[in-house]
Amino acid sequence: MNIFEALLLLCLLIVISAFVSCSELALASARKIKLQVMAKDGGDTRALDVINMQQQPGSFITVVQIGLNAVAILAGIVGEAAIRPYFGKLLENAGSWGSTVASLLTFSLVTGSFILIADLMPKRMAMTHPEAVAVRIVRPMMFLIFILKPLVWVFDGLANAIFKLFKISTVRQEQLTSEDIYAVVDAGAQAGVLKEQEHYLIENIFDMQERTVTSTMSTREYIAYFDKHDDSDTVLEIMSEKPHNKFLVCDGDLERVIGYIESHTLLTLFLKEKDVRLTDKRVLRKALFIPDTLSLYDVLETFKTSGEDFAVVVNEYALVVGVVTLKDVMSIVMGELVNTEEEPQIIRRTEDTWLVDGATPLTDVMRALDIEEFPNSENYETIAGFMMYSLRKIPKRTDFLVYAGYKFEIIDTENLKIDQLLVSKQGNMVGKI
Repeated sequence: MNIFEALLLLCLLIVISAFVSCSELALASARKIKLQVMAKDGGDTRALDVINMQQQPGSFITVVQIGLNAVAILAGIVGEAAIRPYFGKLLENAGSWGSTVASLLTFSLVTGSFILIADLMPKRMAMTHPEAVAVRIVRPMMFLIFILKPLVWVFDGLANAIFKLFKISTVRQEQLTSEDIYAVVDAGAQAGVLKEQEHYLIENIFDMQERTVTSTMSTREYIAYFDKHDDSDTVLEIMSEKPHNKFLVCDGDLERVIGYIESHTLLTLFLKEKDVRLTDKRVLRKALFIPDTLSLYDVLETFKTSGEDFAVVVNEYALVVGVVTLKDVMSIVMGELVNTEEEPQIIRRTEDTWLVDGATPLTDVMRALDIEEFPNSENYETIAGFMMYSLRKIPKRTDFLVYAGYKFEIIDTENLKIDQLLVSKQGNMVGKI
């Protein structure tokens, strides 16, 4: 074999090795979701072949290893048999070192060519466009699997037997977790594919599954209600002081809720009739009761199935702890994208200080301060709950603690409840006091 034939054969082996290397990475890294879209929207049936091959990758991995090893061995033989003698002739005047240098040059040429052209460049191309490459090479790979079926059957069978012996699953899992979706959304926002508002909305939608109704409800002390025996003057006075859309109607106290009324309906009847009883079926509506353990997503589903947009929240002892409306739930999704007259729960005073309402949900605090997590957060849902849990006592003004590089100081309390905190950045300080 002359030098021209040897180089031609090496080029052919490089092409084969490049195809096999490219196939290996493309088939392994092609994303199932994108392949499904290509098959469904683009009608490309090759994408389904790629998915099927990924489910049982043993066959194509076996072909890849057979191809790579066979080509590498053959390239070594060709280099040693045809190219080394050529370098030997060129270096025949180098004395005893000529043979060694010729071997090193042959090894460097063959190995370098395979690393650059047959391995590095094809794999980088496959990594950049895995799905596009995978659908193009899947049919030739299926043909190679068919041609080398006896060898594939032997090696793949032996590999499966060993995996089975050690009880190791080789089935590719494509389970998409919430963490995966979060990562995709963040990557989309960083790449500019998602707008800031879209990113914000998607994050809040996922928060609905994690946050309970207590994080957005109007708590017990802010509930406006009527006693069923209240006269019209008392009712109008309460409505003027607390102009809500809906009011609970109770039999004595909040633990005996008999229903609720809508302001506009009651006022309309007041215009027609001087004396309207709050128990009148024309104004009194049946209240929807929900447990305080429901997530916001569950609350939204409950509103959907019941046709209501207002509910009374009760705890495990059947005590009323708050009320929630559809607007409250949707405000979690829309958040700061919705203009409201209410004062925000987190106000940034300076670059390193914030005023935080005690009832602010932990997720909002984590987002505003870039804190990954709070300790034992399953025991509380608000920043006030975090303070009470960490201080291990009834909080008072000036109590503080330091966590994750921030100082949380209580600056206002009301009836044993934390009303407002001052949060300030403490440099690199990490810990809890």
